[in-house]
Amino acid sequence: MDKITSSLIKELLSTQEIPSEGDAKDFEKLVNYSVVSNEYNKTFDLETVTIGNGNDTGLDGIAVIVNGQLIESVDETNDLIEKNNFLEVDFIITQSKTSSNFSGAEINTFLFGVKDLFSDTPKLVRNESLQKYADIINHIFDNAPKFKRNPNIKLFFVTTGKWTKDQNLLAVINNGVEDLEQTNLFDKIFFNPYGAKEISNSYRKTKESISTTINFNNRITMPEINGISQAYIGLLPYTEFLKIVSDDEQNLLNVFEDNVRDFQGENNDVNGGIANTLQNSDSEIFSVLNNGVTIVASNISPTGNQFTITDYQIVNGCQTSNVLYNSKEEENVSKVHIPIKLIATTDDEIKTRITLATNNQTPIKKEQLASLTQFQRNLEQYYNSFDGDDRLYYERRSKQYTSDNNVLKSRIITVPYQIKSFVGMFLDEPHNVTSFFGLIVKRLNEGKMQIFDNEHLYAPYYTSAFAYYKLENLFKRGLIDPSYKKVKFHILMLFRLLNSKEEIPRFNSRRTEKYCDVLLDVLKDENLALKAFKKCVKIIDDSEFDKMDKQDVKLVSKTKELIEFAKSKINR
Repeated sequence: MDKITSSLIKELLSTQEIPSEGDAKDFEKLVNYSVVSNEYNKTFDLETVTIGNGNDTGLDGIAVIVNGQLIESVDETNDLIEKNNFLEVDFIITQSKTSSNFSGAEINTFLFGVKDLFSDTPKLVRNESLQKYADIINHIFDNAPKFKRNPNIKLFFVTTGKWTKDQNLLAVINNGVEDLEQTNLFDKIFFNPYGAKEISNSYRKTKESISTTINFNNRITMPEINGISQAYIGLLPYTEFLKIVSDDEQNLLNVFEDNVRDFQGENNDVNGGIANTLQNSDSEIFSVLNNGVTIVASNISPTGNQFTITDYQIVNGCQTSNVLYNSKEEENVSKVHIPIKLIATTDDEIKTRITLATNNQTPIKKEQLASLTQFQRNLEQYYNSFDGDDRLYYERRSKQYTSDNNVLKSRIITVPYQIKSFVGMFLDEPHNVTSFFGLIVKRLNEGKMQIFDNEHLYAPYYTSAFAYYKLENLFKRGLIDPSYKKVKFHILMLFRLLNSKEEIPRFNSRRTEKYCDVLLDVLKDENLALKAFKKCVKIIDDSEFDKMDKQDVKLVSKTKELIEFAKSKINR
């Protein structure tokens, strides 16, 4: 293996806090991280896209992206169908070889494994993680009437050598792609042979700040404003707007400020109305019916009518932007112009004021929006008050730490995992956080979940996140059997039950800090933490809770039984 690839692997393992498993497995992780990061614009768990050893049918990594979300279960697919009433699917599959050459036999094995994965009558033996993805794939195709288009599939065969477009290898690839085309399952099939140069470029790209260049002809410059370096108002043609919300391959970018407010889908009056306007023959009327989109960037570099915007977020217009993106295949959308405010500032306080002042089209109440936005910022600052081994990074904005090489990526806590950890550990509802994050947000928006309340202290949020981080670290190091990942939020709940001597105080109570300190004292001691989590695992083993049963994991009754069993052990 060349020195550059070895160096990239070393950095990845360090930032992800992953122990080395040898060149082959380490290279797989580099490939999966680099490839998926460039196809999926949110933070993800590397382990979820990595296929386990043995019976992997020649596949090393799989990512299933549905409606812009990386999914891990059949339930998440159902949630997205309910939310959006359509499916837009991309499959990403990798195979990695540390050899310095490309082998026709190995490429052929890879392509055969891919075809077998999508076959109604598979011939190859599958391991557990591969079977999980096969079940997801089968369920997706069972819901084919919901497709906006047939799924795309992107295949990556990666070695440490140099790709030279060898005619014999191209013949093998073309033959395999033709076999996949004959299945009539896919809209587009991409085969990407990567060598050391391509994978190193792909890895470096994961650390770049988001940037795009647009033609912004129809604009006026706003007068000088204190705290804002540049500001423009204008109309942007749809094709130029698409460059802001999607990459070169038209994958949706996650450029939405405060990502706790997820896209609400088109099954509501506001978004449904936008979609109808875009579909009509008079779609150009959109520009006078819609309030438009507000974009805040750290830097804007204008050259004539060309504007390069860097490190930008859409602070108003999340719903509008998603509906516009989802309408990209509509016949009349090319006539649409989008009202745009483009602002350059690095002042977070000004960004907050812009966000609160301009958001009025979503079904979220104004006061709730203010609460969510301010709470997220304050929680991020609370995280920042810790240092050393206690340091975690709250990712309020998707991939906000991507370009910061000083941040250990394993210590990043995303909004979804913050919610899941808190709800599992402190609300005793681990069964409710196994589904897609969008439904959790829906419950939050409807006031049905006691979380992110402005009266809450921040200690329980950080404590639950720190417990999640410590547990994940034990999984990575093999100190706790990874099969218990299926019930990790149940384990967080048990950890609190077994290591606290009193009932949970109200989250706005002064006693909350002391309550959390007791838990943190255990978590910060490596030996005590391992012992405590192993005790949680034993509780699960000794109870009648079946971690392998998908229904047990999702049933409130099973959670209550597990709580009662744990309490009986405490009282002995």
